[in-house]
Amino acid sequence: MNKAELVEAVARSMDVPGAEAQRAVAAVIDAIKSGLKNDGTVSLVNFGTFEVRQRKARTGRNPRTGATIFIQASKTVGFRAGKALKSML
Repeated sequence: MNKAELVEAVARSMDVPGAEAQRAVAAVIDAIKSGLKNDGTVSLVNFGTFEVRQRKARTGRNPRTGATIFIQASKTVGFRAGKALKSML
């Protein structure tokens, strides 16, 4: 499912126009982004937890040339599925 399909599903579920569903989906995504930026985690009960994770600096290999390269430390977002989501799958 992509974002457009998600918006369509929300519109059907809430029985609202697509533009309103688009705003609702965008608001949820913005809230998750803001929560990650400010707190580092966003927990949604029965769904899962988004969290900011640190990646250590490491060496890698350029696939084109085979040369060894240095990859800087960075932050990434991880997701841990909740118990209810896991059991549903």
